[in-house]
Amino acid sequence: MVYISALTLGLLGSFHCVGMCGPIALAIPLKTDSWLARIFGGVLYNLGRAITYAVMGAVFGLLGRGLVMSGFQQWISVIMGAIMILSVITPSIYKNRFNADKGVFSFVGKVKMSLGKLFAKRSYGALLMIGLLNGLLPCGLVYFAIAGAIATGSSASGSLFMFIFGLGTLPMLLAISLIGNMITLELRKKITKLIPYAIVFIGVLFILRGLSLGIPYLSPPEKAMTIPVEQADEEQKPSCCH
Repeated sequence: MVYISALTLGLLGSFHCVGMCGPIALAIPLKTDSWLARIFGGVLYNLGRAITYAVMGAVFGLLGRGLVMSGFQQWISVIMGAIMILSVITPSIYKNRFNADKGVFSFVGKVKMSLGKLFAKRSYGALLMIGLLNGLLPCGLVYFAIAGAIATGSSASGSLFMFIFGLGTLPMLLAISLIGNMITLELRKKITKLIPYAIVFIGVLFILRGLSLGIPYLSPPEKAMTIPVEQADEEQKPSCCH
């Protein structure tokens, strides 16, 4: 269910991405030899974004892992879910929470400069690099996905969560790259209104997961959640020989 929520967030969030990343998707230097070459190039660009998200997920999942090892395994999922829900219910609290300081502005500026140079090249390597760098640009939707990655409590799970989220955004942004801005503004606005509901839904899933109510797949019992951690600890202990 956790990974389904990542895919759902990506699919619905991609309509928000049309406004944020749409201009980049429209401008990427796709090869014009054939439709197959254009599709392959568009997929490479979007895979680049997904790979960057996966690396971010691994880092933040590792943070969640540290919290799990500290005994906060259940509560980290509940807290992350609550944060998602509160961010929708009380948006004013988070309105300027992620405003960039001078350091972040400088970093974003460097990323955009690198992107500008890559747009002058028409190669598959350049398309992949554009996607990798695009994934580093600030995005509110990505922050919600990161919260989900932390709640997984594992570097591998966090990476997979973010990668699936990235794949969820692929169909819409690939279509934008290939066909242009085919989705009307009115339709995008209607679908974008569903995003807060999706975020609340995912938040509820994480809270249920943390409460360990014994519901199969949805809220596994505490014992089922703690076994992997205990096994990992055993594997890290030095083995006794002879």
